[in-house]
Amino acid sequence: MSDYQLIERIPTIEEYRELRRLSGLSGKSEEAAARGLPNTIHAVVIEHAGKTIGMGRVIGDGGTAYQVTDIAVLEAHRGKGLGKQIVAALVDWLKANAPPTAYVSLIADGPAKALYAQYGFAETAPKSVGMYLWVK
Repeated sequence: MSDYQLIERIPTIEEYRELRRLSGLSGKSEEAAARGLPNTIHAVVIEHAGKTIGMGRVIGDGGTAYQVTDIAVLEAHRGKGLGKQIVAALVDWLKANAPPTAYVSLIADGPAKALYAQYGFAETAPKSVGMYLWVK
């Protein structure tokens, strides 16, 4: 793990778009990334050999609601606990900075819910369900 460095910073537009594309997340336009990334509340990246190979962000209003999003690790670097490092860093930051009544949410794709459960996230169903709307 010494070859990997976790750094608290927002990914660049290029890093963000490439990590999303190469890790299997939905694509985002350059315009969308340019608008959204500066509004990040907190973010981390993982670098390896001078290249960003993983990321995660916290977004929200900074007081009542936060969302953990954009957790991505390039396939060649998976299975080394890097996703766990990213989630742990974001959860640690939230515990240190979010007010006690803040609501922290995320959308877990497929088996990722097992990773998030390790950090205290619980499924909301049947009390509530996640919903989405793609604006195209």
